[in-house]
Amino acid sequence: MRLQSDLDRLGEIIFYEDRNFQGRHYECSTDCADLSSYFSRCNSIRVENDWWVVYERPNYMGYQYVLSRGEYPDYQRWMGFNDSIGSCRTYPYVRGSYRMRIYERPDFGGQMMEFMDDCPSVYDRFRYRDIHSCHVMDGYWTFYEQPNYRGRQYFMRPGEYRRFSDWGGNSSTVGSFRRMRDF
Repeated sequence: MRLQSDLDRLGEIIFYEDRNFQGRHYECSTDCADLSSYFSRCNSIRVENDWWVVYERPNYMGYQYVLSRGEYPDYQRWMGFNDSIGSCRTYPYVRGSYRMRIYERPDFGGQMMEFMDDCPSVYDRFRYRDIHSCHVMDGYWTFYEQPNYRGRQYFMRPGEYRRFSDWGGNSSTVGSFRRMRDF
């Protein structure tokens, strides 16, 4: 039986090679640019603290998966495309304001809209699906490729994104977005 003080010392994210938290595992409490020496595949994850962005490949490359505190017994639960996890970064929960501006053209051109709340469907709200540039003023946000927070994810921290490639996108299509906050 683990005492509460033991739980406090555990890693903030635990990667398991097999589904349902089985097989070899690795506990991590800091950013890691290359996880390949710790496990060969990842089929389940436990997130104990904060927000984590895990990446398909080393050096924070490839698909991004934004994970909040909770259990993910198989990679489909975090919307994973496969069992490859190569790197990870942690971000503390943000308390306070959230503010972001999106633009219909690169370099902050065209129509601009400002948000402080989640948007489950970009198309339903604006009648277009393309966001070509973005300025995140406050808080962390996640862009999703499809409506209702599904599909490929893009982690957005405060800063200027002059074109979709700046946030790692292959296209300007964004189906939904939401604030990363403590639920």
